[in-house]
Amino acid sequence: MTEDQIAFSDALALGVLLAKRKISSVELTKIYLSRLEKYGKSYGAVVTIMHDRALREARAADKELAGGASRGPLHGVPYGVKDLLAAAGAPTTWGAAPYRNQIFNYDGTVVRKLQAAGAVLCAKLAMVELAGGFGYNDADASFTGPGRTPWNRKFWSGGSSSGPGASVAAGLVGFAIGSETNGSIMVPAAFCGVSGLRPTYGRVSRHGAMALMWSSDKLGPMCRSARDTEAVLKAISGPDPNDKTARDRPFTAVGRRRPRIAIVKNATAKSQPEVVKNFQASVAVLREFCEVASNVELPKGPYGAVFGAIFNGDCASAFRDLIESGRSRELQSVDDRIGGYQVYGSLAVDYVDGMRRRAILNEEFLRAVEPYDAIVFPTLPTVAYPVGIPFDKAYPDKYSGEIEMGSPGNLAGLPSLSVPNGLGENHLPTGLAFMGRPWGELQLTQIAKAYQSRTRFHLEHPQLVAQ
Repeated sequence: MTEDQIAFSDALALGVLLAKRKISSVELTKIYLSRLEKYGKSYGAVVTIMHDRALREARAADKELAGGASRGPLHGVPYGVKDLLAAAGAPTTWGAAPYRNQIFNYDGTVVRKLQAAGAVLCAKLAMVELAGGFGYNDADASFTGPGRTPWNRKFWSGGSSSGPGASVAAGLVGFAIGSETNGSIMVPAAFCGVSGLRPTYGRVSRHGAMALMWSSDKLGPMCRSARDTEAVLKAISGPDPNDKTARDRPFTAVGRRRPRIAIVKNATAKSQPEVVKNFQASVAVLREFCEVASNVELPKGPYGAVFGAIFNGDCASAFRDLIESGRSRELQSVDDRIGGYQVYGSLAVDYVDGMRRRAILNEEFLRAVEPYDAIVFPTLPTVAYPVGIPFDKAYPDKYSGEIEMGSPGNLAGLPSLSVPNGLGENHLPTGLAFMGRPWGELQLTQIAKAYQSRTRFHLEHPQLVAQ
């Protein structure tokens, strides 16, 4: 196999190569360390490459594998984490200049669990500063510079998990861990053409991760296949005494029956033509093995406004010291330099009203989702935004999307999975999204794996450019 064939293999395929001793973890890790060095800066994807720790963990993995001891399908597979998750041996910068020298001398729970699974930590990956908490409006919103999709460097990789999305798409790591509060896994998954899984709120411990919105923050896998997201999620999920919201809930799949899916009414309205075409083709594939309900109308409500009211209060609390000290003026994005003061000035009455309204909206939305194994829609109405243009000026208003699924799903803490389903304008990826019931991640991955067994979009990869 060539280096590219190895580097772009999904994590489970890499695990098989390692288990069969076709390649050693040290050899594989050196490939990814070299690629991180060569391409990481070109795509604004990397903060810190962890050479010493990676090679130490790789040698330990090889020793165990040589002795016949396997920790599971990820044993010896190199990965990276979004740089809001603590990992000993490197700064945890939160993508922001005021924190670029911040050190936590411990591993977050997800890192500990992946180490227990035998995976090899190679890098802390770039992110939008403070995970976008202060309201950025352009791609240049990190001290590491704009994240760029490997499919076309002139376009954004998506936020706030910009580095994980770009690194997985470019074959710089075997898989990555991102985070989502309201779109930060789904957006870069779509813009970079990878499979990204946002788990149910409470499925994965956030211990050691930067807080943005305590009642909505989630950590999840970003991978080259849906089957990888399932394997990684199983490795990182479960209860944690350091995070009381993390719960022990079983994984349940659809079983032998045909999955029941719902196509959202007006799902493709106000979407780019290529997004519409690719979605329609995807639905045709899904009909081969799913029971499909078309034009399903979901409850309407002020989801965005309610999410925003709660988000502002939580975000201001999380970054109170940064805002009050005036150090938010050191942030990269011009919008972020003032955005902290805007969230800081949010009203307590809006927060309380938002929490009350959230409970009502969630009850209605969960009732609508309950009959289906998955709600299906285009991940986004457009392909990636150009770098250097404000997001709200990137595409005409006619491509603003008729529906917005991020806020309803994140308010209710529901799982979602985005997988690539073709290419659109400027040879950029489009995404197909599945949203499920609480704790229904395996129902989503089961459907997505069946979809990917019938398509090849997840097997395609971009031609890379070294800066």
